[in-house]
Amino acid sequence: MNRTYQIGDQVLLIDTKRRQYLLTLKEGGEFHTHSGVVFHEKLIDAPEGTSVLSSSNSLYMSFRPSMSEYIKKMPRGAQVIYPKDIGAIMMIADVYPGAKVFETGVGSGALSMALLRSGANVFGYEIREDFANRAQENVRVMLGEDALEKYSVKLRDSYEKVEEKDFDRAIIDLPEPWLVVPHLKEALLSGGIVVAYTPSIKQAIKFREAIAKNGFSFAETIEVLHRGWHIDGEAVRPDHRMVAHTGFISSGRLLNK
Repeated sequence: MNRTYQIGDQVLLIDTKRRQYLLTLKEGGEFHTHSGVVFHEKLIDAPEGTSVLSSSNSLYMSFRPSMSEYIKKMPRGAQVIYPKDIGAIMMIADVYPGAKVFETGVGSGALSMALLRSGANVFGYEIREDFANRAQENVRVMLGEDALEKYSVKLRDSYEKVEEKDFDRAIIDLPEPWLVVPHLKEALLSGGIVVAYTPSIKQAIKFREAIAKNGFSFAETIEVLHRGWHIDGEAVRPDHRMVAHTGFISSGRLLNK
């Protein structure tokens, strides 16, 4: 990768208070903030990590956004799964290069990006066309045009049926994931893993009941709590704020049919 910024690149600006701003570099572009204007020409052809001054002499550091940073700042249709939960989902689902993954409820594409970057082939269902379009655009911006070759999003309702077969993994981000489970008995390969992301424990319970009735075993449910630490020399303490509950992650493996 060219380590200098080019027109069309995503750049993350960080001010002295660590506030973050995401922008796309354009010829003649200007980024207006409460601390003056940052001219894009100061960043184009500059190396990553360059510091720039606004028109009011306010300092900004610049980096290409990590996937986690991009997910937090990218344009959204639906609410995204938090990066802390995406990491856990990727490990629990055991996603690997070449895996055929069914994702239903693609939303804004946050999880899709992680799946694609890991080398999976992703087949997504989404009932809203605006969400499907937004997910594909976010994938293109973050991962590039080539990523779309392994990303197929259809306007389908997985509560009704799942047309494709022979999936290695299935990930559900829908209000009623238990309605998808009966279709996965035929869509997933034996030994395949299903993962559901649900905001409430009642949803997780109903999902667990559904997989138990439909040939899945080794079920588990977890939540991920993310707490940062303040470290300043010998002064060490947990941060006053933490990202606590965001959702439950439930999973199971399909037994031999």
